[in-house]
Amino acid sequence: MFSFFKKFKKPAEDEEVSDAELERQALAAADAAPEASEPAPVAAPTPASAQEPQTPASKEYWQGRTATQWTRAPETDQASEEVLPPPEPDPVAKKSWLSRLRSGLSKTSLNLTGIFVSAKIDEDLYEELETALLMSDAGVDATEFLLESLREKVRAERLTDASQVKAALREVLIELLRPLEKSLMLGRAQPLVTMITGVNGVGKTTSIGKLAKHLQSFNQSVLLAAGDTFRAAAREQLIVWGERNNVTVIAQESGDAAAVIFDSVGAARARKIDVMMADTAGRLPTQLHLMEELCKVRRVIAKAMPDAPHEVLLVIDGNTGQNALAQVKAFDDALSLTGLIVTKLDGTAKGGILAAIARQRPIPVYFIGVGEKVEDLQPFSAEEFADALLG
Repeated sequence: MFSFFKKFKKPAEDEEVSDAELERQALAAADAAPEASEPAPVAAPTPASAQEPQTPASKEYWQGRTATQWTRAPETDQASEEVLPPPEPDPVAKKSWLSRLRSGLSKTSLNLTGIFVSAKIDEDLYEELETALLMSDAGVDATEFLLESLREKVRAERLTDASQVKAALREVLIELLRPLEKSLMLGRAQPLVTMITGVNGVGKTTSIGKLAKHLQSFNQSVLLAAGDTFRAAAREQLIVWGERNNVTVIAQESGDAAAVIFDSVGAARARKIDVMMADTAGRLPTQLHLMEELCKVRRVIAKAMPDAPHEVLLVIDGNTGQNALAQVKAFDDALSLTGLIVTKLDGTAKGGILAAIARQRPIPVYFIGVGEKVEDLQPFSAEEFADALLG
């Protein structure tokens, strides 16, 4: 967990770009690239005030921030040496989130915590624990790693009580999950181009809407690209989120997804937007032609902005267990993922999948979701997750 925020210089005042100038620039960019099409209509314009970030010296900059949430990078590639202490998190909001997380993982937790009730420290305990971890979809590799680490800790510390062994399991689980903790660094590019991917039905579009709200709380202006041109009503769903958050959405009723996203990058650069998020159509890793199309989208983004995309995020459904791990491997091989968003952990008995990911493909988990509300999507913390599983 990051326990600090880095100080950054306030950028120069943004010049206001008219819609006519935006269209002219987007048209010029589209003519220069073979994959691009004419600019798409723009809905729900971003207010000018959203494009003026507060400085760390101002009270508004720190309002609502917590140590477990976003970290802002400096405007240059070199990090500032000056470190500012984070504000105290809102205890009411934090307590509410931990309660929802614990409730969401209760089905997974029940199988694990019940083992330690009046248990003896013997081979039967380890066998029951092995069964519970496998049932939670932690996978064979992660299960063996956790049990081996636990046995070693029990021997080294001469633990004799079941509650001590449970506390030891918490420690080794946190140690395994810790590499998945990472804050999304903002401000290292303008716009910070983020590509959102995943299979059908995992909640990509909803996650984008929630992320946009989170970003706005950190004074980030946002632009959304409706790159899902296959699913019925996908464009309309994203536009609804755009209207709800009062952010720009670029969409076309039909057309090539790569062209829509190319135009969106150009529009975000012209408007000096902080973060541009591109929705993409859901696809299975086995649909090779659709996976190749996703690779094409990435190449087209690089044509629009040479160092983009800066983030390639995969949204996975926590209920799918080991199948989610297969998705992570396939999408990472194709796109070189930078982070994960794990949704629908509420009510799942397969919460151990994060242990499997940590062991076999430790890609940072930026956010986990335990419900439909905006506040139900929060940054991942190894300690909070372990406490919810074993509390």
